[in-house]
Amino acid sequence: MLTRIDHIGIACFDLDRTVEFYRATYGFEVFHSEVNEEQGVREAMLKINDTPDGGASYLQLLEPTREDSTVAKWLAKNGEGVHHIAFGTADVDGEAADIRDKGVRVLYEEPRRGSMGSRITFLHPKDCHGVLTELVTSAPVESPEH
Repeated sequence: MLTRIDHIGIACFDLDRTVEFYRATYGFEVFHSEVNEEQGVREAMLKINDTPDGGASYLQLLEPTREDSTVAKWLAKNGEGVHHIAFGTADVDGEAADIRDKGVRVLYEEPRRGSMGSRITFLHPKDCHGVLTELVTSAPVESPEH
């Protein structure tokens, strides 16, 4: 079962400049940042709010780190803007299998590592009315005592 909008991915040419825009315009602060070598991106997660299921909703800003990355190719074709939408689920494997059984192409045979230790997969945009869709199972959040 999908439980929330986990994040909206926004492709950008200059991550630092884009982060500053969201900070100055909306007051959003970076909750987490990392480089994902496998995906070829440098990213910043801006937390928008917590959700009732213990997760959160974010804006994910994505800057390519190499020209052959999917995000770099997307930017070359489309320019900056909304790249994908991600839905949270407690079971990315099960949700992907259920969606695959409904005839939607799942892009990864097995979920991969995503932001903040999450497990992710993507659904083909041609099967989702033109929207690249990500499924996300967030990594457990450890309590401050541990």
